[in-house]
Amino acid sequence: MRAVLDACVLYPTVMREILLGVAAKGLYQPLWSARILEEWARAVAKNLPDQQEVARAEIALLRLRWPAAEIAADAELEQDLYLPDLADRHVLATAISAKADVLVTANLGDFPTRTLAAHNVLRRDPDGFLFDHWQDEPVLVGEVCDAVQAKAEAISGQPQPMRALLKKARLPRLGKAVG
Repeated sequence: MRAVLDACVLYPTVMREILLGVAAKGLYQPLWSARILEEWARAVAKNLPDQQEVARAEIALLRLRWPAAEIAADAELEQDLYLPDLADRHVLATAISAKADVLVTANLGDFPTRTLAAHNVLRRDPDGFLFDHWQDEPVLVGEVCDAVQAKAEAISGQPQPMRALLKKARLPRLGKAVG
């Protein structure tokens, strides 16, 4: 399965680490564009200005780890697409150009199901996307969640109960399943 990850699921960190951890287990192929990665960096700069360099370093590492994941969207195609938020056309253009099966986004209203279906792209929220993977491969997804939890505890120096950690990361269904 080929899945384009929108900027809103690459930032926040816990969500991104679980999504990419599941991809690293071979459950799907992650995809994005340079513009999607730049949106992630700009969101960090806006919300946490002191973390912008960290985000850019994480993006560089992401590009090294997943060299085939970055897709150049067809610019002409992008101009022909209509979405409620025209600034999101590049995300759908990336999915179409990449021949992605799925577009993973938290901005469901910005990507109407009918519009995506016309291009053979399924829209999924990150919680549902990961929950489905957990249903298919509970051990693998559980291992990823355990690793992310351990990292969060090491960074914070405090216990991070799984269910609460995933709920805070906007992954409540997955949190109930693995917590």
